Amino acid sequence: MKIGFVGAGQMATAIASGIASNFPGTDVFVFDPADSALDSFEQNVSTKINRCANNQAVVDASELVILAVKPQVVETAVADVEAGDTSFVSVIAGTRIAKLSKLIGSDKILRAMPNTPCLIGQGVAALCRSENFPHDHFEKVVEMFSALGATIEVPERLLDAVTGLSGSGPAFVYTFVESLIDAGVVVGLPRESARTLALQTVIGSLQMLVESGEHPAVLRDRVTSPAGTTIHGMEQLEHLGFRGSVIAAVRAAAERSAELA
Repeated sequence: MKIGFVGAGQMATAIASGIASNFPGTDVFVFDPADSALDSFEQNVSTKINRCANNQAVVDASELVILAVKPQVVETAVADVEAGDTSFVSVIAGTRIAKLSKLIGSDKILRAMPNTPCLIGQGVAALCRSENFPHDHFEKVVEMFSALGATIEVPERLLDAVTGLSGSGPAFVYTFVESLIDAGVVVGLPRESARTLALQTVIGSLQMLVESGEHPAVLRDRVTSPAGTTIHGMEQLEHLGFRGSVIAAVRAAAERSAELA
């Protein structure tokens, strides 16, 4: 299959790397106005890269084009593009299918909302497609993003919620882990020891959730003995509004995503 990239930033590089690793023989075409971005793209993607002269050349050469530019330049990037029979996958935050369809002149558009752990093959991407997006291309897109982690399909009206949860979620997780590390230092641990303990605790706990299939509350209760250390800590989390704060953070990020769109 011939796959093109309009934009050669980090997410485009991650997607192209996944394609190169899992779908050998795929022809990759790319254009970015920044030569440094193109150089990095070519260095990090383990397949032959065809550099194009402009965005229209990418579209002309490809069956499926990944739009991976910043939201503020999308109109400029596709201003003179004629879609033809090409299908488009947009990873541009906050830009609706209806707007992209009008800008590009195509009804074969899919929006994908991946998160940054896709850069290490541990992400998740939510997908929504226009009614006329080809089914065989959709299956290819699912395969592509599954190579970077996991995929789900949602209606477009839920993409702002996805942005609030999985898009912004890594930042919330990093803040929680940072807090665990600082807490370890507060109670007397050397920072490097606190970091090792915090990171492996989070990694191990998440892996138990994945492998057990249990509800988080079930696993939590197994750690929480009557009048023990954990329940005293949990009491403080409830008192300080930990659960409500997380919910409020996701809601605020989702609402901001809707505003930006």
